[in-house]
Amino acid sequence: MNGHCLCGAVSFISPDARDIGACHCGFCRRWGGGPLLAVHCGPNVAFSGADQIATYASSNWAERAFCKRCGTHLYYKFLATGEYFIPAGAFESSDFELSSQIYVDKKPPYYTFANQTPMLTEQQVIQQYGAPDDQAG
Repeated sequence: MNGHCLCGAVSFISPDARDIGACHCGFCRRWGGGPLLAVHCGPNVAFSGADQIATYASSNWAERAFCKRCGTHLYYKFLATGEYFIPAGAFESSDFELSSQIYVDKKPPYYTFANQTPMLTEQQVIQQYGAPDDQAG
């Protein structure tokens, strides 16, 4: 799967994936103004234009990246595993399906998705994935 930022300075190739996860945590909503709708791409993502990628350590176990030129959000990455979660809108394809939602207890009341998906609360995410610091990051 191919994708790029708004200005084209950064592009990437990712393994084929079709499932979107929605994160409703405060970090993701502050980062993008709404829930993060991201594709779990695993660790094997190849980027070009790496000199235009800026990263921000949003916790001691994850980082977020964006294009220095246009500001497009490029990924959320687990540092321990190198797994990338790339915003669905950055891909050229739109052939995705919303398959899960996390931090549903942190979702504000002003939006709701119609899709029926598995939903995890903050505590369930921490228990399932062992998130340190009890934060999404």
